[in-house]
Amino acid sequence: MREIERWDPFRQMRDEMDRLFESFWDRTGFVETGAWAPRINIEEERDRYVIHAELPGMTKDDITLSLTERTLSLSGERKWEREHSDATLHRAEIFTGRFQRTVTFPDEIDPAKAKATYREGILTVELPKSERARPTEIEIQVE
Repeated sequence: MREIERWDPFRQMRDEMDRLFESFWDRTGFVETGAWAPRINIEEERDRYVIHAELPGMTKDDITLSLTERTLSLSGERKWEREHSDATLHRAEIFTGRFQRTVTFPDEIDPAKAKATYREGILTVELPKSERARPTEIEIQVE
């Protein structure tokens, strides 16, 4: 049997505000601006972060990466020119225009050792952690 839930007139508004804030600035520190933002995956390994971004239909010249000790900014513009300007467009689901994603890392990274590759619509950015941010093992002495 389903339990009856008490009606809260402000619940929907609160849920909508939560979704708005989560989509703008989620718990991972991402900030999105523009009409669209590419989907990304962030992996943390012991000594580095690896970011994968979906950017199909773009060239490396359409993408800009900017890096500091704790922040990666990915921006660019996806352009789409219609082949027949006199044709009627019935549906437009492919996002186009400018975008920007900013990722703030909890650890310092080493910008000098960063590496980015772009293959088959996927941008991969490898960001080694700085030596100060890498965990160090301490040997335990037995007395």
